[in-house]
Amino acid sequence: MLAALLICSIIGISDGDTLSARCATNGAAQTITVRLAGIDAPEKRQSYGDRSKQNLSALCFRRPAEVRPVSLDRYARTVAHVTCDGHDAAAEQVREGMAWVFVRYAAKGSPLYGLEREARANRRGIWADAQPVAPWEWRRAAAAS
Repeated sequence: MLAALLICSIIGISDGDTLSARCATNGAAQTITVRLAGIDAPEKRQSYGDRSKQNLSALCFRRPAEVRPVSLDRYARTVAHVTCDGHDAAAEQVREGMAWVFVRYAAKGSPLYGLEREARANRRGIWADAQPVAPWEWRRAAAAS
């Protein structure tokens, strides 16, 4: 069973949508890998991959965080809503053009869609590219080659 709310400190950033958190659980500290719910950021070797990771790092690294688990993914990462210093990490990544809304997993009425429309309209981050490639398409193409 997933905890309702974890109080954590962010100790690592893997990429633009994955981080490591040190959380207090049942009186003991535990390190978990967290995948931000509802978004998909560029892969490390993909255009904007490094910038996306840097943006998430500036927002969350070595900061207190509230982690609200949603599920576990196929890699045993905790999929969660993460708030770093009062800022919704997924929303900020989308707002800054550093991630896509992951339509396959984001709720239909999620405010992330409006943030993505705004980022696209203002050509922020990935949306400055003439033809940005969604991470799921990039991974599929990389696997095929």
